Amino acid sequence: MTTYDFKDGAGPVPAHHHSNGGGWVADSARVAARVLVGPKAKVFGNARVFGNVVVSGDAEVYGNAGVFGNAVVHNDAEVHGNAWVYGNAKVSGNTEVFGNAVIYGNAVISDNAEVYGNASVYGNAVVHDTAVVHDNAKVSGNARVYGNAEVYGNAVISGNAWVYDDARIFDNAEVYDSFVISGNAVVSGNQRR
Repeated sequence: MTTYDFKDGAGPVPAHHHSNGGGWVADSARVAARVLVGPKAKVFGNARVFGNVVVSGDAEVYGNAGVFGNAVVHNDAEVHGNAWVYGNAKVSGNTEVFGNAVIYGNAVISDNAEVYGNASVYGNAVVHDTAVVHDNAKVSGNARVYGNAEVYGNAVISGNAWVYDDARIFDNAEVYDSFVISGNAVVSGNQRR
């Protein structure tokens, strides 16, 4: 029996090289044969990866995470916990998607961004740089969240809205249409922009 140490504290576990790409897959994970798991990529824990997914670079998918459809997870990205990434979504760079976060549609998470908690990013939305989206926040449509921006609570960013720099959007705040929130702006409570 072949084992591999995924450096997750579990020590060496039964694992194999994936037939499409050669990356390491724990025997406890479920990965479809047509999924590409690149030579340095890893899928472990109870992760499930199906469809035309590409996991490449030094990317890791683990825990109870699910990656489906035509999604791409690459570079040093990590998808873990109970997070789901599906559709045509792309997660790249040094990003981390975890908790119960859901990324789908044509959404892009890149650079050093984090999406976690029960947050969802979908549609054509983009979250990048060191931006953070968490709690129950939703980012959708063609919205962009970047810079050091943080979106959390039950906040909703949608339409063509942009949130960047050190802006903070939280509570039940909504930013939509073509509004731009930047600098050190704070939008909270039940405000709508």
